[in-house]
Amino acid sequence: MGSFKTQNEFFSNPTWALPQSLDFSNYVSALTEGDLATNLRNSVLVTVPSLALMIVLGVAAAFALEILVWKGRNTVLLLFIAGIMIPGQMILVPLFTVYFRTGLTNSLWPLIITYTVMGLPLTVFLMTAYFRAIPREVFEAAAIDGASMITAFWRVGVPMMRNAIITIALVEFFAVWNDLLIALTFTTNDELATVQVGLLNFSDEYGSTQYGPLFASISINILGMLVLYLFLNKQIMAGLAAGSVKG
Repeated sequence: MGSFKTQNEFFSNPTWALPQSLDFSNYVSALTEGDLATNLRNSVLVTVPSLALMIVLGVAAAFALEILVWKGRNTVLLLFIAGIMIPGQMILVPLFTVYFRTGLTNSLWPLIITYTVMGLPLTVFLMTAYFRAIPREVFEAAAIDGASMITAFWRVGVPMMRNAIITIALVEFFAVWNDLLIALTFTTNDELATVQVGLLNFSDEYGSTQYGPLFASISINILGMLVLYLFLNKQIMAGLAAGSVKG
């Protein structure tokens, strides 16, 4: 309810007090003066391609590591698992140096590349567990029917993994959308700021925080994620159960 309060109400009334009236001007201020619309656009432009790359590359890699038989696949899987244990904070400065030297710092590409690379290990690890739950006879039957490995992947593997893919995509979506550290490191100006970075900029000309628009921005951010979760709730529950039962 804080998003409906005026600035004076935050200072004159207790924190838990209800607003005196439902004033939607804070939402208008958040979208216009607070540049929330620009921040939302940037977050979408970063999150969508990052998720697409993570899912396509992660599912394909998991299929190759779990379904295909080739020498050294266990070693490669261990390398992906090791990637999960590397703290992202350790590589931010080297990455910034690389992006600066390649001229990518004034764009959203550093965020897209970083999120994709840092999200791949977990995606591959989880997807291999889901592929492990699918009987190999399914893919052997597809091969007997004349399907190539690529056809078996797209026509058999991906449809069977739909709920699992949605679950992992939502997990990675929350991680990317709610990230602050990486976005704050690689966004060099306000025009490239994502939602989480934009929440730090709600202050007036004297530097005091504008709590009404700030709470309105947080409400919009949370409401969007809540609607997405409720819309995909059934697929998420099915995806969570998919990797726990074999056969």
